[in-house]
Amino acid sequence: MTVSVVMPAYNAEATIASAMASVRAQTYAGWELIVVDDGSTDRTAEIAAGAAATDKRIRVIRQRNQGVAAARNAAIEAATGRYLAFLDADDLWLPSKLERQLCFMCLRSAALSATAYRRQWGDKLGPFFHVPELITYETSLSSRPFISITVMVDTAQVRVRMPNLSRGSLIPEDLVAWLGILRTGVVAHGLDEDLARYRATERSRSCSKVKCAYQVWRVYRDIERLDLARSSWYFAHYAWRSVASRVPWLWA
Repeated sequence: MTVSVVMPAYNAEATIASAMASVRAQTYAGWELIVVDDGSTDRTAEIAAGAAATDKRIRVIRQRNQGVAAARNAAIEAATGRYLAFLDADDLWLPSKLERQLCFMCLRSAALSATAYRRQWGDKLGPFFHVPELITYETSLSSRPFISITVMVDTAQVRVRMPNLSRGSLIPEDLVAWLGILRTGVVAHGLDEDLARYRATERSRSCSKVKCAYQVWRVYRDIERLDLARSSWYFAHYAWRSVASRVPWLWA
C-alpha cells in the first residue's frame, strides 16, 4: 500500500533537505512524497527538485503563494496512495514512523491515527508528548492531543481537505480539519511511540504560547460555535494540560 506524504514548503531552504531525508530514510519503502512549493523566494524549490531527480518517488509541485492550507490541498489532490501522512518542511520523522504507524492502523482498521513526538531545539530534545489510546472529538477540544506531523489518514474511510480560511487568520487550519473529521464520530487511534520531531524555530507558527492559546479559543468560538460556557470549560482543560506537559514536577 502506498502512503502519500504531504509536504508544504515555503522558504524552507535551511530545513527541507533534512525533512526530505527523513522520509527517504523510512524503513517502509512504499511511499510517495509530494512537495508543494508555495511560491518560495529562496532555494526551496531547487533543493526539492534536486532530490526528485534522484528518487522517482518524489514529486514537486510549484504554485504561487497561497498559504499552507492551499499547499496541503494541492498535495492531497495529487496523491495516489490510499494513506496520507503529513510532514512539514521544517520537521522530521524517525525511520520507523511510516512502517509502525501503517501496521498499527491496519491492525485496528483505523481511519485516523497519530503518534507521540518530541519537540526539538537544534540538537536538544524536549519532553515526550504522549498520545492517548483513543481520541474523540471531545478529547481534542479539551487537550489538542496530537499535531499534524504525527497524523496518518486512511482515505478509503475519510475525506481530508484543509479549510480555506482567510489569509492572515490565526486559526490553525489543520486543527479545524481534524476536528471536522472527529465531529462525524470517527475515533482516532493513538500510537504512543516517539516517532516524530517537531523542530521549534523562530518561524514556527505555534512557537508563542499566547498565540497558540488564542488560536484554540478562536476555534472554539468561530469554527466549532461553542457557547461561552463550553468554550471556557474546554479552554481551562486545554490550558491545564498544556502547562502540565511542560512543567517537570507535574510529570511525576
